[in-house]
Amino acid sequence: MSSCCNCAQASAEALQKAGIDVTLLQPTLDKYGAVEGSLITILQNAQEIYGYLPIELLNYIAIKTGNKPAKVLGVATFYAQFRLQPVGKYLIMLCQGTACHVNGSEAIETAICEELGVKEGETTPDGLFTLNNVACLGCCSLSPVMMINGETYGSLTPAKAKSIIADLRAKEAEGK
Repeated sequence: MSSCCNCAQASAEALQKAGIDVTLLQPTLDKYGAVEGSLITILQNAQEIYGYLPIELLNYIAIKTGNKPAKVLGVATFYAQFRLQPVGKYLIMLCQGTACHVNGSEAIETAICEELGVKEGETTPDGLFTLNNVACLGCCSLSPVMMINGETYGSLTPAKAKSIIADLRAKEAEGK
């Protein structure tokens, strides 16, 4: 778990510049940092804390666990569960599985992109919505289907998808 002073200093400066409070991750590193084979657990906890895995944080995790930065980045980019970019407050996962595709998921995607003004994989400028296509949500009987922050919306039409997003926007406007 040793690192050269220059690497540790550079990492600390990069973290501070990026506004990342590593004290939030410290309990996880204390528990798993020296445990062989626990890199995925550390990355999962880090993503839960910060919402995504910024490169500065991946470098810090490498230093603290004694792994090479390339290994940590390799694990973070290999598994689809990890995000290297921040996502919106509302993460829209639009199913593109066979049942959803056959039942019109392409039209749903077009409607969502029009409503949000983004393409798949992008986040709205206000940071509220991110649209991600997924291979399957396992809700084929509800196709076409999307999930937003864990809530499932099925039997979608383009109009229904736009209405759901408009309702979430209205809810946000009321909350401000």
